[in-house]
Amino acid sequence: MAANIPSSILFCCDHNAARSPMAEALMKKLYGMQAYVQSAGVMGDMDIDGFAVTVCQEIDVEISRHQARSFQDLHEVGEHMSSYDLIIALSPASHHKACNLTKLYHIDVEYWPIADPTATSENREAKLESYRSVRDDIKARMIERFGPPSAPQS
Repeated sequence: MAANIPSSILFCCDHNAARSPMAEALMKKLYGMQAYVQSAGVMGDMDIDGFAVTVCQEIDVEISRHQARSFQDLHEVGEHMSSYDLIIALSPASHHKACNLTKLYHIDVEYWPIADPTATSENREAKLESYRSVRDDIKARMIERFGPPSAPQS
């Protein structure tokens, strides 16, 4: 359903190390080239999260080469907020930041309250389950928002 998909989408979270990179990669996997998709964080101060890499690999989604970037990093390379049709915030802090950065533009900002999988301090398997739950929540919200994917899936 290409009509439901804006031409450019930015996913954002706190550090661009787990939730938003998963969302960016899932969007590309599910919907292919139907939209230009990027991700950013309020801060881009962390490396990609190893648990996020692992649970994405389980469904043949590659994020291990992702380089975390902040809103400021995007701006510095010429990616201005005004170039996006839709910003999807996955955390309260990123929602607040996205709303502040877009108040002078006509850009839709949506808030998808996605749990922070890094907040758990359980054993490895419990952490992986938390990340899988986040991954699956993001995927379900995408399909609900953008319709059934038309790109090949694994």
